[in-house]
Amino acid sequence: MDILIPFLACVVIIGAAGIQSRIARTERRLARVERKLDLMLDHFGLQQELPRRDEITALLREGKKIQAVKVYREATGADLREAKEAVDRLA
Repeated sequence: MDILIPFLACVVIIGAAGIQSRIARTERRLARVERKLDLMLDHFGLQQELPRRDEITALLREGKKIQAVKVYREATGADLREAKEAVDRLA
């Protein structure tokens, strides 16, 4: 009984590490697919429709970058880093 608890704890830790590794690998693959799609859109001269684009660009013109990032996140559901990068590209 004394060895069972540490053994189960090790199994859980190893399992969690394996899941985390798979998630990281999936995120990297998804990022590659998104980059390829972005290249295809650029190649064909297409732009992805951005909801509330006018509002975001107006905020950028007023120097309200943080507010523009917030609106971008609300409109797209993007995380903070992705929203900041997108707003930087719009600026």
